[in-house]
Amino acid sequence: QVQLVESGGGSVQPGGSLRLSCAASGDIFRISTMGWYRQAPGKMRELVANIDSSGRANYAGSWEGRFTISRDNAENTVYLQMNSLNTEDTAVYYCNLRLRPLYDLWGQGTQVTVSL
Repeated sequence: QVQLVESGGGSVQPGGSLRLSCAASGDIFRISTMGWYRQAPGKMRELVANIDSSGRANYAGSWEGRFTISRDNAENTVYLQMNSLNTEDTAVYYCNLRLRPLYDLWGQGTQVTVSL
């Protein structure tokens, strides 16, 4: 059974940085598309970025330049490096593994809080 475990969230001041990690169990990680989503209070969950099995990254909004998604297939881990954080980045960040049609899995989420 594939499980996703996120880490790296926390509290940071505006302008700070965090790196989120998501470790996947099982042996399908390297052929899966991995994504980071976020859900702010009172808002819908939204895609931040995803990265396919060949390493091609896609950024859904205006985060490219501040956020960088990467993956390490040897470690079964996907990362989200977040720089120049602002208060609007406060959200729960979720890791997603997608290998259609069989798998569309979510991690438990990690809280990111940006405040003075």
